[in-house]
Amino acid sequence: MTPERAVADYLRHVRVERGLAENTVSAYRRDLEVYRTHLDEVGKPDIVVLTPSDIADFSRRLNEAGRSAASVRRMLSSVRGLHRFLVDERVTDADPTADVRVPKLAMRLPKALTIDQVAALLSACEGDDPVRMRDRALLELLYATGARITEAVSLDVDDLGEERSLRLRGKGGKQRIVPVGRFASTAVQDYLVRVRPAWSSAGLSTPALFLGPRGARMSRQSAWLSIRAAAKRAHLDVELSPHTLRHSFATHLLAGGADVRVVQELLGHASVATTQLYTLVTIDTLRDVYAASHPRAR
Repeated sequence: MTPERAVADYLRHVRVERGLAENTVSAYRRDLEVYRTHLDEVGKPDIVVLTPSDIADFSRRLNEAGRSAASVRRMLSSVRGLHRFLVDERVTDADPTADVRVPKLAMRLPKALTIDQVAALLSACEGDDPVRMRDRALLELLYATGARITEAVSLDVDDLGEERSLRLRGKGGKQRIVPVGRFASTAVQDYLVRVRPAWSSAGLSTPALFLGPRGARMSRQSAWLSIRAAAKRAHLDVELSPHTLRHSFATHLLAGGADVRVVQELLGHASVATTQLYTLVTIDTLRDVYAASHPRAR
């Protein structure tokens, strides 16, 4: 079987049968295109006859190209998924990736804003300007629900539930219902009443909750630029990422006494181990406060 056909079959499998999000499928496609190109360059036209040494050679090439450990780890994970698929489909009996070691990554704790920094970020979107009202609604909702940016911009108006609740569509098409706080609910309602109708009439009819001024659904890039613009206006000299408000949501909940299993459900994590990373952040905070406050801590 050619690498091209194997990759095409695998991508169809993860999209249709496993129901993975298009962003995830696109990431697999990019990684496997690098793998396919490598096999073409080294003269390996049949993916079924590959051996562990072939996979090790690919890994070595990635390192020689100067790719980071995280990038190598991600690509090898994609390649492993492809070869496991071929075994499951009985295209081959052997998995050449079974014993391949992937680079270990240093544990990176998620970065969160302080409560005061979140307040400053949200205050930077105050006012009657339509774009700022939209951005205020978006940022309030991100912080109130812990939604990923992709989940937020994928929201439709009908996803707003009764009694201040919200339906989010997470990874793999999994849905979850999360509560929405009063501040976020008020900001979203202000945007819906005072901004969205005019923007919606300016473009094609769309069920999207968050729109741009021309009436199209807000993109991930636009949402990220809105966050960065608000941070600049708030004079926040901190490193921001698309997940910053999500990290802050989880960290502040746990610091306030929320159960880690509840936070897991709110975030839509498949494993509680992922959520437990945030407990390390709160423990570090407790340790810092203890060291600064206790007379015999030092």
